[in-house]
Amino acid sequence: MADLSTTYMGLTLKSPIVPSASPLSKSVAGVTQMADAGAAAITMYSLFEEQITLEAISLHNRLEQGSWNYAEALTYYPKASDYNRGPEGYLDLIREAKKAVDVPIIGSLNGITTGGWIDYAQKIEQAGADALELNVYLIPTMNEETGAQVEQLYVDVLRAVKKSVRIPVAMKLSPFFSSMPNMARQLDEAGANALVLFNRFYQPDFDLEELTVIPNLVLSRSAEMRLPLRWIAILYGHIKADMALTTGVHTTEDVVKAIMAGANIVNVASVLLEQGAGKISDLTMGLREWMDQHEYESVAQMRGALSPRCSSGRTT
Repeated sequence: MADLSTTYMGLTLKSPIVPSASPLSKSVAGVTQMADAGAAAITMYSLFEEQITLEAISLHNRLEQGSWNYAEALTYYPKASDYNRGPEGYLDLIREAKKAVDVPIIGSLNGITTGGWIDYAQKIEQAGADALELNVYLIPTMNEETGAQVEQLYVDVLRAVKKSVRIPVAMKLSPFFSSMPNMARQLDEAGANALVLFNRFYQPDFDLEELTVIPNLVLSRSAEMRLPLRWIAILYGHIKADMALTTGVHTTEDVVKAIMAGANIVNVASVLLEQGAGKISDLTMGLREWMDQHEYESVAQMRGALSPRCSSGRTT
């Protein structure tokens, strides 16, 4: 029987299939449901910077008004009044999740400054998280801000958090860097244990009757994984950090492609929102069957097999 185990940020996982940060992990019941379905680890929904820095009433207004800004805060994201436990509640949820399941729990922080991140990175570690994912969700809007300054912000946040915790830290990136290999190298040298490729920047829509800006969430489709697939294949073997592919993973074939490109783990979210946590079991079974049919003994044997480093083809 094929060995589905993999390693990610020093963690040994039973398979490469890991739910990414989403509303599905906003409760212990949701976390348990995904673990029971076979999730190898679970990335908790993000603790937003606003939740750390703003007072309760202001927080509510900011999250409701700007909900279209964030990957987890759109149509499928509950209203702030429904889901928001606040920073301390987030820590309690991690503690409860650790007691409820026997798979690694990855905390998630979402923001654009170091600010309260350092303090809460430590608190997330103390709550029992096995690793931490930093989601620097930044859309530069000032024309005097240079690309180098944007890149430096990512590096500064990573270094600050790495100095404050002992658990491994992953950086979740957008695809909008002028030189992705150089950005990956900078983060690798700054101590990133993993890179998560890629974040999705959701765009708002306009309601022309009400003349308002409205959320417009479109869940991913398999075709969207071609972008992270390309860059993971290019980066494979050139950085020490592990890599997670996120965005567009819906089928067994998608999972296989991600691993063959060089991903250590494959993140899923949209397909779970559409079809339920049970899809994790289907993907796991499908991966095992594919490996048996194609005579692969392990995920480690597959990893990077179709990257430029390991094949004669080109990923361009």
